[in-house]
Amino acid sequence: MNGRADFQEPNAEVRRPIPHIGADYIPTEEERRVFAECNDESFWFRSVPLAATSMLITQGLISKGILSSHPKYGSIPKLIFACIMGYFAGKLSYVKTCQEKFKNLENSPLGEALRSGQARRSSPHGHYSQKSKYDSNVNDHSSFVTSPAADSMEKELIPHYEPIPFSASMNESTPTGITDHIAQVKVNKYGDTWDE
Repeated sequence: MNGRADFQEPNAEVRRPIPHIGADYIPTEEERRVFAECNDESFWFRSVPLAATSMLITQGLISKGILSSHPKYGSIPKLIFACIMGYFAGKLSYVKTCQEKFKNLENSPLGEALRSGQARRSSPHGHYSQKSKYDSNVNDHSSFVTSPAADSMEKELIPHYEPIPFSASMNESTPTGITDHIAQVKVNKYGDTWDE
């Protein structure tokens, strides 16, 4: 029974199956157009400005002496690194905007998958989350009705992780090799000092 009720609520919304978007998916012409548009806009409106800004800031820091330049290559390695980081930061910063463009597409399997992913994240807690063995007061039954096909699709699409109880990697009982021992400084009659 999977912990789900076998009855259907009177006003329950019937879900459409989530399209499977995998490595073998071939995008439609409209999706290709949006991909190209996203690529262009993310490059010109995010990557180029962030790369240029990060290079200017890096060069300014090198000029002021805050960052050191390489003895043989000068500031070039740090500027290249700043440019690459600015480029990727620009691309990553445009992901949400691009997802919204795909969600707004009509008759797009990719847009439908993104929209259904949004609905899954905003659904009530009991439906898509795995019951943790640490949760003792979670209700075992959900009011959602699903078919066996939807259950198998849910198992494919939603990763299930085992919960890990909180534990600090460094706590007071863990030996670290760090001691509070302060070396005593000795002074001889001439004023010379040394550690013991």
